Amino acid sequence: MKIEDLLNLTAGTMFTEPTITAINSVTVYPSKVEQGDLFISNDKEEIESAIANGAYAIVFSDKDIEVTDNEIAWIQVKKIEYAAFKIIRYVLISREASFYLFSEHELSFMKMIVTKKSNLDILPNDWRKMFEKILNSDSKMFIGTDDILMKMIKPDVAILNKEASCEIITDTLFKVTFKINSYIYQEKDITPFHVDILQRVVEFCDLHHFPYDLDRVRYTKHFVPVFIDGFLNVMNPSKSDKVAIFTDNLQDIYKAREYVRYNGAWVKTIVLTPPKTKVDGVDRPNWYVDVDEARDLLKNAYFNYAFVYALDKTMLPKIKEEYTLF
Repeated sequence: MKIEDLLNLTAGTMFTEPTITAINSVTVYPSKVEQGDLFISNDKEEIESAIANGAYAIVFSDKDIEVTDNEIAWIQVKKIEYAAFKIIRYVLISREASFYLFSEHELSFMKMIVTKKSNLDILPNDWRKMFEKILNSDSKMFIGTDDILMKMIKPDVAILNKEASCEIITDTLFKVTFKINSYIYQEKDITPFHVDILQRVVEFCDLHHFPYDLDRVRYTKHFVPVFIDGFLNVMNPSKSDKVAIFTDNLQDIYKAREYVRYNGAWVKTIVLTPPKTKVDGVDRPNWYVDVDEARDLLKNAYFNYAFVYALDKTMLPKIKEEYTLF
């Protein structure tokens, strides 16, 4: 790419009058820089390392960056991430690549059920890692969950069908029998309000011919129920009416409590969260400052279902024997 084209593409300002007129490749990691490359960074030490490795041009946005080599191109941009992804969009012109914005839940089910992920890359949420992955990939499809970064690459990035609806035959909060594509899947480890999300992913897989196996369906990391006793030992569900439900998001807590409100009036629920966390529909959540305090709350509180936000089941004593749910 010519330096003149790079300048126009990034809408940057040239700080030097370099003798070089073009760059060979681009990277955001100094260790990957080779003679003639463009390096993108706001880190002074990384920039010096890149120059030592042969960088011909530097793109940066930090006003405190000082020019240390007048022979190469120094281009200041307003926002470094935007400039980097404008370059990516330029590179993608010659490719037939598609991009999809998934929710975290959708991505969890995609990873769970798809049996072969050919020509598909899952993008990390760090902009530098995302940049390098796209730049160096031959994949035809990219899936990411970061709304801002994905829209930098493709402002009209595609999403899954939010109107998708799955037929539920029977359900409890922890087990669902459902029907997808004329097949009935019985007593699967999934919560009812995740089934429509699964349906979206199935429709996506059908559309793009990704092979999948719904027998793989199980709880995602977003909603993990564990039956326990008063000492927090893991129990066989038939021997306990206490469940610790570990979630990494507040929306699932709200949906689960709504489900309980309409389907299990007898169930006593409590919610455990870090301090000052607001939970819709919960006036007084039980705040904990550390794992030990969360354990004490679970041991001493009266409940049937305890929703534990921002911790996982490793807070419980070691599981001595594995049980299946129900």
